[in-house]
Amino acid sequence: MKVAPSCPRCGRAVRPPGIWTSAWQCDAHGPVAPLNPVRPPGEAALDLLASTAQVPVWLPWPLPAGWVVTGLADAGDERSGALATAVALSGPAPLGGVGELVLVAEDPGIGLAARLAGLDGPDPGDGFDSGPPDAKVRHDGHEIALWSVDPGADRAVYVGEAFASWLWAVFSPADTGVLMCELGGLRDVRDRRDGGVGLDPPFGAPSPFLTAGLRPRDPDS
Repeated sequence: MKVAPSCPRCGRAVRPPGIWTSAWQCDAHGPVAPLNPVRPPGEAALDLLASTAQVPVWLPWPLPAGWVVTGLADAGDERSGALATAVALSGPAPLGGVGELVLVAEDPGIGLAARLAGLDGPDPGDGFDSGPPDAKVRHDGHEIALWSVDPGADRAVYVGEAFASWLWAVFSPADTGVLMCELGGLRDVRDRRDGGVGLDPPFGAPSPFLTAGLRPRDPDS
């Protein structure tokens, strides 16, 4: 059975465009980019996401040792294309156990990453970048500055801006965030459509963190 789109901020069902509006509507948050069901990890799903994305589809490259792609998500419809993309990865956490990372690119105001981060959304809020950056990653020879935001004890979150869209890195558990210093570079999977080579990530079992993070939440947030 086909799963209906939902609100990227709270997971409520959304009403499709109609006679009076071209936007999807959430009863709690008004017009939204509809969140589509989580895509299982795999080459075909990654290529499909890259073909519809209007924002980057970020992937750390090279991947940390032992890490694999474990899920994909996006918000948007056939008319808009994907205005938010999420790539989940899993692997050995630096301090033991399994770590999770979700990289999100999204237009301002969508709120998918804030939901995964456990923050009141939809964006990181004023002043999050008032001090020096806490981390930097490189893409195509340029540095992207990232600032840490505090969602609580169970995850670590870094946020910056690249190509006029937000870039979020959400780690779980929080101590997995020490990997931030090891993520030297990011690649945009969309580059493969333009003849990019050498970007063939391994895939693993679906990420429980991504699935749990997109369960319905309090619509008042």
